[in-house]
Amino acid sequence: MAVERLGYIGLGVMGSRMARNLARKSGLPVVGYDVDPAKVAALAADGIEPASSIREVVERTDVVFLCVPGEPQVREACLGEGGVAEYVRPGQVVVDMTTAGPGIDREVAEALSAKGVEFADAPVAKGVPNAEAGTLAITVGGSEELFERLQPYLGCMGTEISHCGPVGTGQVMKLMNNMLVLQNVSALAEAMAIATRAGVARERVFDILQHGSGASFAMTRHGTYMTSGDYPDDMFPSRYSLKDITYALDLASEVGVDAQGAELAKARLDEVMARGLGEYYCPVMYRLFED
Repeated sequence: MAVERLGYIGLGVMGSRMARNLARKSGLPVVGYDVDPAKVAALAADGIEPASSIREVVERTDVVFLCVPGEPQVREACLGEGGVAEYVRPGQVVVDMTTAGPGIDREVAEALSAKGVEFADAPVAKGVPNAEAGTLAITVGGSEELFERLQPYLGCMGTEISHCGPVGTGQVMKLMNNMLVLQNVSALAEAMAIATRAGVARERVFDILQHGSGASFAMTRHGTYMTSGDYPDDMFPSRYSLKDITYALDLASEVGVDAQGAELAKARLDEVMARGLGEYYCPVMYRLFED
């Protein structure tokens, strides 16, 4: 089936940036939809054609990308009334770029396969700055043949694109990535608290640690906010981080792993939520130590 037009469902903080890069780089028209019409309208200047419903996206396009907040939204958008599965036609491809549990994507893949539609899960990592730059890391679950066909489109949004195995394994690896990041953020908050209370200037702690063997991507990205104390509320909110680590712990339980480090990070995110800080980026975890 020739691909003449791409669709994008979910134009939030991440999806809007990914859809914009897809429209700019793919050489194909992109049709966009979000439950918030203002988000659709905001991308008109980037050449994204507006759609008023999921049905319109599916009926007008050949490959449909999806990026929504989590598993309940994937279920509703794909399997619910008026969802993707209701309107697909044989030969189409659906790609879920949401971070969710692998089970829901396997369920969606099965429903779509019955209608002659191929499916891949392709969640993304590295956050808003890399979404803006089109340099995300993308972990893909699906057939090898479909992975190869999707590469040109995924390459519009990311630079590190990995085939992980069958449907669901892209989600597995994304959840492991986020689990490690959040444990790292929890450890960074501890390190900052100990160092500053022991007499090291706050603005020096991570600058010095970055020269040692404890340096990491998380220290560079998340440590900046712990150093400044300025926690953005327009990036990836802590409530989403809590969702992701909960999915990871559910998976750990399914496979019989006692993930105590992840449990600690989740407990701290639970406390972040309890203190009304859930809209702030996860480095706000350090506030628990400041108080």
